[in-house]
Amino acid sequence: MIYKKFQDIELSALGLGCMRLPVLEGNDSRVDEAAVAEMVSLAMEQGVNYYDTAWGYHGGNSELAMGRVLSQYPRERFYLASKFPGYDLGNMGKVEEIFEKQLKKCQVDFFDFYLFHNVCEMNIDAYLDPQYGIDAYLTKQKAGGRIRHLGFSAHGSVAVMRRFLEAYGDHMEFCQLQINYLDWTFQDAKAKVELLREYNIPVWVMEPLRGGRLAKLGELHTQRLTALRPEEGIPAWAFRFLQSLSGVTMILSGMSNMEQLRDNLHTFETDKPLTEGEMTELLGIADEMLGKKTLPCTACRYCTSHCPQGLDIPELIKLYNEHNFTEGGFIAPMALMAVPEEKQPSACVGCRSCEAVCPQQIKISEAMADFSRKLKKTGA
Repeated sequence: MIYKKFQDIELSALGLGCMRLPVLEGNDSRVDEAAVAEMVSLAMEQGVNYYDTAWGYHGGNSELAMGRVLSQYPRERFYLASKFPGYDLGNMGKVEEIFEKQLKKCQVDFFDFYLFHNVCEMNIDAYLDPQYGIDAYLTKQKAGGRIRHLGFSAHGSVAVMRRFLEAYGDHMEFCQLQINYLDWTFQDAKAKVELLREYNIPVWVMEPLRGGRLAKLGELHTQRLTALRPEEGIPAWAFRFLQSLSGVTMILSGMSNMEQLRDNLHTFETDKPLTEGEMTELLGIADEMLGKKTLPCTACRYCTSHCPQGLDIPELIKLYNEHNFTEGGFIAPMALMAVPEEKQPSACVGCRSCEAVCPQQIKISEAMADFSRKLKKTGA
């Protein structure tokens, strides 16, 4: 196992993400604790010492399952992370109540790592609002030793992250981001990493395989990567990409079975960053994957000056692309929760004035109509 230095401790470069634990009968809320226990046993044996859970994972049962399984090990054998569930605005006034329950659920007296969960457009105002006292309470818990290291995770834009950091950046010790070779440009992961470097904040990685999408590629893409590294499996390429990025300390993987765990443990026996040529090839494959399902908007903003509704068309297209590629998901609906009704995709009147000046000849009105239908279909 590779280890990374974080302050005065050594962390396994691979952490066990507990959002996709094995479950019973396909029911996400029914964690298969016997299977989890076997996986944790192997992970511990092979040197994994970081375990990442959260209030909402597996319908609230991830913390319970991990608490029971990890209680079988000496506390000094593992580092445990959990998060304040700010993805639900109804929780904002309950930070003390939730934190106390989390300690009990996880059967610990303190969290080694604790995060503001999912800083994004929808909750940034509430996170920064002193009436809820979230930052004040969590920093107090850190001062009292019940949180050893305080950080945050983010799915929001660079602008949202900057607002958060301007307020709390002086005492944030780490940040967890969705980073993979697909999202390096698609979700501005590169710009987010550069922002964290400005604050000297180490990077934690979530979704390295983008929910499994990068665990298996099409035949032609597989052949191209295999020609470069015949000994490397396709999932390993995603991890080698992350090993090539400076500032990355922790890589979390939500492994659902022993096969995935063994495969990842083998990968993390060695540190094999990509060469410049390999990096170019991999990012080229990402562009090809995105090109099949996304609109080629360059954010030139010619369209916005011609929109009678004043819509932020490039931002809406960006969210539309995310929604299309992911085939749903929470990111686009979550971001749109912070957008007024009169600026939503449904506000497009189909006048096509924007299309007359679009250098990419994107059929914007059709995209907005399709986006509205898809959001309505999913109840977003």
